[in-house]
Amino acid sequence: MPTLNCVVIFGGTGFIGSFFAKHLLESQVAEKIYLLDLEPIQAKDSKFRVNLLNSDPRIFFLKVDVRGEISFAPIEKVNLVINFAATHREPGYEDNEYFETNLLGAENVCKFAEEVGCQNIIFTSSISPYGVSEVVKDESTLPIPVTAYGSSKLVAEKIHQIWQAKDVNNRRLVIVRPGVVFGPGEGGNVSRLIKAVIHRYFFFMGNESTRKAGVYVKELCNAMWWVLQEQKKNGETVSLFNMSMNPGPSISEYVKAVCRTQGIKRYLPTVPYKALMAVAFVIDALARPLGIKHPFSPVRIRKLVRSNNIIPTYLVDHGYQFQYSLDSAFADWKKSCPEEWK
Repeated sequence: MPTLNCVVIFGGTGFIGSFFAKHLLESQVAEKIYLLDLEPIQAKDSKFRVNLLNSDPRIFFLKVDVRGEISFAPIEKVNLVINFAATHREPGYEDNEYFETNLLGAENVCKFAEEVGCQNIIFTSSISPYGVSEVVKDESTLPIPVTAYGSSKLVAEKIHQIWQAKDVNNRRLVIVRPGVVFGPGEGGNVSRLIKAVIHRYFFFMGNESTRKAGVYVKELCNAMWWVLQEQKKNGETVSLFNMSMNPGPSISEYVKAVCRTQGIKRYLPTVPYKALMAVAFVIDALARPLGIKHPFSPVRIRKLVRSNNIIPTYLVDHGYQFQYSLDSAFADWKKSCPEEWK
């Protein structure tokens, strides 16, 4: 693919959007990038992400809510539209909020691409459509979502596929289903695990062998761009792929990699899962009426003992060369943003 005159990224100031914008610019494949999101990067956001986006004059921000009509019409030819916009944290929202953002967003982003004549879309879905099971899953596995988030993401995939089917020979669509995405400025589950291990308040719940599909954010960016280029070589117009290290690391492997990266040793106790769930229900019952946020949601605790054993068969079969192991990803993260490892 030649140099992209203009790229439009919905959800562009978020964690993945920030890194992918930088990836395109550092790879010198994009001349101008519009980041469309509800809010610009602010001082309260990760310092790393603030510096990432504010340091390049080729990046432009526009306030856009994908739940409504998108009136933005760039004067440049748009070569690539990327849809990262989503309501995604579980728990955290009412069921209708996932559908409102993820379905209306998909419809409006696809409508925007059609109106500006863009023939290429990358859409980030999730592994959540696969549902809950300890069985290994790849792209051929039948999706059976059990949450509003997973259901909304699966329908959003279909909306993007309908957009592509309207001009099946010319439009190209990449759908990626990533596991947990981690890296500098993430502030999510892996960041919390790192802090907990370093500061000695991490413990197992009999979940040492629980596998959690995960990927370093820089690996995800590289893979998305690689698949888009691979389409041109193999004649695909729709590509759907899982994104995780292969295999997805176990909780124990995440913890050991943190210790190796930090050069520390830790004794990690095990707390019975049933006892922890009982405490979580009590805390949640007390905190919910008062509107108090806390990290001990029964939903979150339950997720910690369930495997997301998703493998990236598409990437393996197509010859993708992974750039990061868990250790090298953590080492790069610590080098890029050492304050998040203190």
